[in-house]
Amino acid sequence: MRTQVGIIGAGPAGLMLAHLLHRAGVDTVVLERRGREHVRRRVRAGVLEHSTVELLRAAGLGGRLDREGMPHHGLSLRFDRADHRIPLTDLTGRSITVYGQQEVVKDLIDAREAAGASILFDVDEVSVHDPAGDRPRVTFTDAGGTARTLACDVVAGCDGFHGVSRTAFPPGALRTYRREYPFAWLGILARTPPSHHELIYAYSDRGFALHSMRSPEITRLYLQVPADERIEDWPDDRIWDELAVRLAVDGFDLRSGPVLEKGLTSVRSVVTEPMRYGRLLLAGDAAHIVPPTGAKGMNLAVADALDLSRALVPFLSRRSTELLDGYSERRLHRVWRAEHFSWWMTSMLHRFPDGDPFEHRLQLAQLRYTVSSVAAATSLAENYVGLPYDHS
Repeated sequence: MRTQVGIIGAGPAGLMLAHLLHRAGVDTVVLERRGREHVRRRVRAGVLEHSTVELLRAAGLGGRLDREGMPHHGLSLRFDRADHRIPLTDLTGRSITVYGQQEVVKDLIDAREAAGASILFDVDEVSVHDPAGDRPRVTFTDAGGTARTLACDVVAGCDGFHGVSRTAFPPGALRTYRREYPFAWLGILARTPPSHHELIYAYSDRGFALHSMRSPEITRLYLQVPADERIEDWPDDRIWDELAVRLAVDGFDLRSGPVLEKGLTSVRSVVTEPMRYGRLLLAGDAAHIVPPTGAKGMNLAVADALDLSRALVPFLSRRSTELLDGYSERRLHRVWRAEHFSWWMTSMLHRFPDGDPFEHRLQLAQLRYTVSSVAAATSLAENYVGLPYDHS
């Protein structure tokens, strides 16, 4: 097989890159180890930054997003048993949209299949060869068990932290920075209307809680739990009881309903530098992971894809390397900004297991300052809605 850009991974980064390159006339092949329906169904993040929404519309992917997405112009920080609204749009002129990552992935898969472009699902034994050469190759076994070789001009590794792309860098070529947090998120998807019209980030003596949503009928909720917690120890009734305690304020009624999905998510920060080795380039979770508190993971992946597509088109058409050579530095500058914001939100809103009362008072002081200072609230808001793509 032969293509211009071989893309490993059919998540937001890989599919968005494939879509943008296809629109620019670049031939691509996408390889995905999971099956088609698994990829379409897996529930992930749900908050789109302002620039992400604008990009999806500009790329011809705004139809269902505009019909079903839920624009939000503020969010609530809930502590001291009171709501404190951060008016995102009033402070920044920008907004967020609640639209699940799996919905973005569905739209991208549908667009690619409608264009007759290739996604190979259920592949196995994927390996990258000669990434520093002029003709890198990807070998794999297809869904039928046939061994194949894909010759490329460039390989884009969009296959996540545990994918094969990072391992194709030679020893010593990568440096990984990471922080593991001593807690996890227990998330549920429930068939019940949201209990509040905006997102709620709640800080309580019992730990963090988040009220979000996926549609007018489906609510997404999270609880901070110990990092080694077992999902079996959290029956539905216990989850609803704990959410009610952590989200409690006067006049607030938490609506419960059937739990459709339940899962645990580790909380960690990871950055891999650089994001390029020769003709192999990383994007999305293959290069960086952020704590979910800042709602940045999917948005960073989409921004990686945009930047990489802009760099690859002149390289493939006329071998101009200027944008490609600067890809890693540009993206890491932006990635570390998102990492800092996500770390800041995480450290401000979660209770740490040592129960240090000094730390607790510092967190409350930061929360109170954030909601009482226009400058502090604006800083939170502009990071949450997302900086423009051309902002350094």
